[in-house]
Amino acid sequence: MTTVVIGAGIIGTAIAHHLQRRGHEVVMVDRAGPGQGASFGNMASIAVTEFMPASRPSVWRQIPGWMLDPEGPVRVRPASMPRLVPWFLRFIAASRPAKLRALEAEGAALCARALGDTLALLAECGASDQISDEGCLSLYADEAEFRADRDHIEILERFGFAHEVLGRQAIKALEPELSDKIGMAVLFPQNRSIKDPYGLVLTLVSRFKALGGQVEAGEVVGFGESGGRHQVMLKGGRILLADQVVICAGAHSGHLSRMLGEPIPLETERGYHTQIMAPGLSMKHSIIWPARAFMVTPTAGGIRVGGTVEMAGLEAAPDYRRSKITVRRAQEALPNLRCENFTEWMGHRPALPDTVPILSPSSKRKGIFYATGHGHLGLTYAATTAKVMGALMTGAKPELDVHPYRINRF
Repeated sequence: MTTVVIGAGIIGTAIAHHLQRRGHEVVMVDRAGPGQGASFGNMASIAVTEFMPASRPSVWRQIPGWMLDPEGPVRVRPASMPRLVPWFLRFIAASRPAKLRALEAEGAALCARALGDTLALLAECGASDQISDEGCLSLYADEAEFRADRDHIEILERFGFAHEVLGRQAIKALEPELSDKIGMAVLFPQNRSIKDPYGLVLTLVSRFKALGGQVEAGEVVGFGESGGRHQVMLKGGRILLADQVVICAGAHSGHLSRMLGEPIPLETERGYHTQIMAPGLSMKHSIIWPARAFMVTPTAGGIRVGGTVEMAGLEAAPDYRRSKITVRRAQEALPNLRCENFTEWMGHRPALPDTVPILSPSSKRKGIFYATGHGHLGLTYAATTAKVMGALMTGAKPELDVHPYRINRF
């Protein structure tokens, strides 16, 4: 069985590795190189508590105000708005109470497996030292901020995810560098950090190659069929033949699905980070501050600051003012944080309007599969996605009901 995996980010490499171990002959193809997209610059978090749907009314009601605020947590470039209207209409449609409850359960079903599956994948690759022992702290200046995030905590309680509410003294004992402005925090012990997410992709690729897998550099420009097999056509004229094809090219998956006559409502949420290699402090836990809309993670040999969302398509130039906003906010929580010896980065998260991924065979073409739309949780869901797709592609029964993640649900 020859399988072509299109996309070599964390999702694609996890799937390719899993299938190669199960006896497939796998060719992984990417337009850039392994881990060069969103997987290079994600926030390095196995964020098992972050499955609350973004489509809830408390979010979309704020979007008009955010769009008018140049420093708001969500920015939509005016030129992109006409094209985004259908996506936002689906986003709002996903906010019905019954739909929200279903989406919460669908996200929780994936997140409940995420840490265990990640630990197993790391052990398989000899990379168990890649994950932190410490969790994540969600910060609140006062009781009012904590109450504003109460819907998140209630969802975690409903689905049984571990968390602990901490006062100021306990917070300082865990992370002495945090400001005295922080009056409360919630510890999520299962939200662990990867020490180098790009390095993890390269480790998976190395292991995949050692098992006999192939990696090809190339841009997919079309699909065809020949002798009952799929043709994956690359720019420059090369053609890869396959019995099965997996589309897991992140934010570029929408373009590929349209080539196959199976369009999906996939957009890019452009994310920014600042990687600071001389921060002037050390941290053990990652931190998020919901009211300030940023995250800080110790990773890749330094401190990474990110958390903003920009809707501006795949082609627009980066606006690194977004990075500077999150650094300023991070310095409110970490007064001693220095921004020295740093780099700024922008990448494309694949976003679906209902905020749960597509994990599905094609509804139109036998032998085509999709694993995309993971949004902010690509790293979190990667190992679980690989197991689900491996079952689907070998005719086995997945460990969870995959009907909610079907491609034709929209």
